[in-house]
Amino acid sequence: MTKQFHESLQRYQIAEFDKSWGEIRRGIEKESLRVSPDGRISLGAHPEALGSALTNPYITTDFAEALLEFITPAYTDIDECLSMLENIHRFSLQNLEQDELLWVASMPCPLSADAEIPIAQYGSSNIGRMKNLYRRGLHNRYGSLMQVISGLHYNFSMPDSFWAPYQKLCNDTQSLQDFRTDKYLHLIRNFHRYSWLLIYLFGASPAACKCFVQGRDHGLQEFDDYSLYLPDATCLRMGNLGYKSEAQKTLFVCYNELQTYVDCLYNAMHEPYAEYEAIGHKENGEYLQINTNLLQLENEFYSTIRPKRNVKSGERPLDALINGGIEYVEVRALDLNPYLPLGIDSEEVRFLDTFLLHCLLSESPICNEREFFEVAANLAKVVEQGRDPALVLMQEDKEIGLRDWANSLLEDMAHSAVLLDQTHETGSYSESLQRQQAKVANDELTPSGRMLKEMRDSGLSFFEFSMARSKQTRDHLQNGGLSDRTREEFIAAAEQSHVRQQEIEAAESQSFDEFLEAWNRS
Repeated sequence: MTKQFHESLQRYQIAEFDKSWGEIRRGIEKESLRVSPDGRISLGAHPEALGSALTNPYITTDFAEALLEFITPAYTDIDECLSMLENIHRFSLQNLEQDELLWVASMPCPLSADAEIPIAQYGSSNIGRMKNLYRRGLHNRYGSLMQVISGLHYNFSMPDSFWAPYQKLCNDTQSLQDFRTDKYLHLIRNFHRYSWLLIYLFGASPAACKCFVQGRDHGLQEFDDYSLYLPDATCLRMGNLGYKSEAQKTLFVCYNELQTYVDCLYNAMHEPYAEYEAIGHKENGEYLQINTNLLQLENEFYSTIRPKRNVKSGERPLDALINGGIEYVEVRALDLNPYLPLGIDSEEVRFLDTFLLHCLLSESPICNEREFFEVAANLAKVVEQGRDPALVLMQEDKEIGLRDWANSLLEDMAHSAVLLDQTHETGSYSESLQRQQAKVANDELTPSGRMLKEMRDSGLSFFEFSMARSKQTRDHLQNGGLSDRTREEFIAAAEQSHVRQQEIEAAESQSFDEFLEAWNRS
């Protein structure tokens, strides 16, 4: 046992960290807009060759027909996970129609407030119609623009072999399911405290097209005739331009106990909200939204991280959490990095694992309302001013410089990096952490800093920069790279997904009105 490894065990007050505990499972969900060769959002339907958006396990759509979502299974091997994501990209690009591209930036291609954005379609089954109606409700509540911003979700879980021994080390006597759930909530509380660091390190949306904010208050500055930005911004996607809901601003969601979290979201899903009641539930025989409550569904709650569990057919996500406990966490605070063909790479993955393991193993006091809104204020500051060297955040009601806090956190996270390095017999986790420390020392190394510097130095608008990177990514991924076997597997998955959608539709025995009424009662 090395001295560093021993010190890391002491830091987390554990007697061991077994080799098998490093077999973290991760899956990636990545959104990308389909755009025309001249950089306009695609108005075409989801390509037939990509399968059914309802049932294809690898390729679906998010809000819009043009907003593709790529989904990997969960892998314990980082390279296998990224290889699968790359193969999904290659297959999709090779099957796009009319020379379409995948937009590599999180902030979308040129769009105006009244832009035509076809909402995603999922067929005639009740669940397919429900998915479409949920998106129609998002359009009516928030408009479509914020819904076509793209992000990357990172699903993280510890291996099964970790939990029973770790419970014993913690001298915990509750059921293993409850222990695991409590520790994932423990992780989530720490994640919220420190998520501003991910925004600084990986934020890649410091600018947007001017037309994107047409007719809206925004507070951005003019970068050029076509682009708006903030000089020290990191991740406008996570600010007022992006995934924000005025209705949810005062919603205090507590992560101390699972039941409290579930009750909070359940109440929001059953609490009428005047502004949404004004929209109405139905007009001229057509539904406008699932209901007129504060949240239509659990997923409408915007958060940087979610507790998750794989659900059975017909099971509600909150019910699944109560019945089976938390199975994994879904990190939702990540931009697409336009400098990386997949929007993410192994260095970022290793840092995310290091960060999340630290959040799991280190102390995590219970949250309260004061801290909840302090955390939200810190995040908002880093979104708009993160690269300002003088930026000050709040830590337990006390001021602290962002860079001082970042360096302190990264120094502490060296312990989780050492644990992972030891179990994988590598130095890659510590090297990834050192790369992040370099970004704190020099903000031009961050994706947001690199983007603005390149745009200035090359005289590029946000649109021109994004188009250039999108074409480079297409050229890198579109030609070749897929084995015949892999291509055949994706074709088979697409064909089977169409069959599966038809089977679901043929098996319907309930009208959509009845289905929706029962859903809203549950």
